[in-house]
Amino acid sequence: MADRTSSHPPAPAVRNSSDLRNVALVGPSGAGKTTLTESLALAAGALTRAGTVPDGSTVSDHEEIEHRQQRSVQLAVVPVAHRDTKINLLDTPGYADFAGELRAGLRAAEAALLVVSAAEPIGLPALALWRECRAALLPTAIVLTHLNAAHVRLDEAYAACQDAFGDGHPDTVMPLHLATLRDGHLLGSLDLLTGRRYGDPDEPPADADTARARLVEAIAGEDDTLLERYLAGEELDPASLTAALRREFLQGALHPVLATTPPASPTGRPGGAAELLDLITKIFPTPAERQDDLPPCDPEAPVAAQVIHTSEDPYVGRLSLVRVFSGTVRPDTALHLPGRPDERVTALTTPFGHQQRPAAAATAGDLVCLARLGAARTGDPLCAGDPLCADDRLIEPWAQPEALLPIAVEAHSKADEDRLAQSLAKLTAQDPALRIEQNPDTHQLVLWCTGEAHQAVVLDRLTSRFGVHVDTVPYRVALRETFATAGSGHGRHVKQSGGHGQFAICDLTVEPLPGGGFEFVDKVVGGAVPRNFVPSVEKGVRAQLAHGVLAGYPLVDVRVTLTDGKAHSVDSSDAAFQTAGQLALREAAAHASVRLLEPVDEVQVLLPDEYQGAVLTDLSARRGHVLGTEPGGPGLSLVRAEVPELELTRYPVELRSLSHGTGHFTRSYLRHAPMPPALAAQYEHAS
Repeated sequence: MADRTSSHPPAPAVRNSSDLRNVALVGPSGAGKTTLTESLALAAGALTRAGTVPDGSTVSDHEEIEHRQQRSVQLAVVPVAHRDTKINLLDTPGYADFAGELRAGLRAAEAALLVVSAAEPIGLPALALWRECRAALLPTAIVLTHLNAAHVRLDEAYAACQDAFGDGHPDTVMPLHLATLRDGHLLGSLDLLTGRRYGDPDEPPADADTARARLVEAIAGEDDTLLERYLAGEELDPASLTAALRREFLQGALHPVLATTPPASPTGRPGGAAELLDLITKIFPTPAERQDDLPPCDPEAPVAAQVIHTSEDPYVGRLSLVRVFSGTVRPDTALHLPGRPDERVTALTTPFGHQQRPAAAATAGDLVCLARLGAARTGDPLCAGDPLCADDRLIEPWAQPEALLPIAVEAHSKADEDRLAQSLAKLTAQDPALRIEQNPDTHQLVLWCTGEAHQAVVLDRLTSRFGVHVDTVPYRVALRETFATAGSGHGRHVKQSGGHGQFAICDLTVEPLPGGGFEFVDKVVGGAVPRNFVPSVEKGVRAQLAHGVLAGYPLVDVRVTLTDGKAHSVDSSDAAFQTAGQLALREAAAHASVRLLEPVDEVQVLLPDEYQGAVLTDLSARRGHVLGTEPGGPGLSLVRAEVPELELTRYPVELRSLSHGTGHFTRSYLRHAPMPPALAAQYEHAS
């Protein structure tokens, strides 16, 4: 990395938010976001050579697992300078497992570039990301990549974008340049508004006037004054058109489309990059023009910030990437974290991929890295001074994808076990999508992840960052046992071996209590079991309930009645009656029908209409009971069903396959229900 970094400063110090742009690069995995980031950094002079994803030399992807998987797994920030403007490029992962990192990038940005491959049809993943940008209220431009494919035609690619993202109004998605392609490389382009030529284009295409007229009509159509001038035959000047384009872009009424190609050589000119940098500086919003209800961008206000990303540096420890929404952060600034001790800033750095460069301060609107904020976690709000600190909910964390794919792990060695808990705590501080569970029923340590790629990253980081090795083991579902019919049991615990012996006899009846938990009833008459030993019997019964009577699973939903018993004036004891209670319960089980119960979840699946049939069929195959379907939004269906948890262990992966990455589901525990006898027999024998 060091030998590729330009000697020129990659970005100026920000004194005014009008000289700052925060732009998230969004797109499906493999669309070319990281390659585009390299091209923009090269065109801006921040790099002297462009890296590539296949050889693992890009600024954004610096973790070994990113090189192995050939995709980004975390947010990366690459600041560049263009025309005295600092542009923070936020390269976000495109794979669905890392939607939390995507949303972190959207929180930190004021606008988005949706990167779309021109070599493939625009699929549902791209549409889902488009909706993410719209939900975040980010003005969004579209960037076409992979123009070197043999069958690519720019006019068809532009039309596909209009169909996919125009919401029925194709003139809201418009190309701003006419590009010249040769052998898959963009040689140059003509700016349709200003007439400026970029690169080394051929003579203007014959249809340049027609294309410009369409673009001018689209821009003027949203502005009554411009439209009146245009209809009157007036030649609209580029400055007026650019100002109108900016207004409409900020309002989300118009989405520019640009074409790009990577450089033909590591030091060559990337096609379309200069045009894109110009567009960002001219029409993209400043931090002061943010559309949501986060704190206004005022460098003189009290500090209000948020931790966007957290990483562990081998030299400085925890490193927090922070977006400053208001105020100015300097060394020695005391930052308040809700519910935790205040932290004092020691040093500030500007990130450039994984590199860190010293910074004197971070003003409102900018991004900065703060070292050694030991208590800070990704998503945490940070503030300083009143009145902002009075409200711990000043900046809410963004929504995380629900972690629904479990993996059970065990420490590989005693040394690993000693470090595992602390390492997992650090991982969850960095990755809020990861959920850790110490299951009280199965006694397994379970890492809940968003998908298989997320699992791979979590396990890799445990080893590579923290030196902790774990073994994966089969995940166990928390089954239960219950009585299907009533039964009676006689518990006799009599031992004599010199001195005080052990003597306790009790008789129990056990009957089903569906959904009622556990009840213990004392119906002993005549003092057959002394009052002080009745709780001992109950204690023994409860101990046996915890271990089950059939296959080792907890026994639930029964009423146990103590009906009779015997005691000895010398040899009876609390321990003896506990043992007798256990024996009686086991004998009652032998005289009754005991069955296994499995947890059943309520599941809601949101997916495109076209996949509803396949998902319904699959749910039925999973022993699911479909409760109904209803509209879930434009082109979406919401399916509600009850599904046994045993059938959901791999469902996040399988639903993604069924719906081509576009389906999402939630689940919540509903109840335990009887298992089918054939399936129950497998678990009884396995025990």
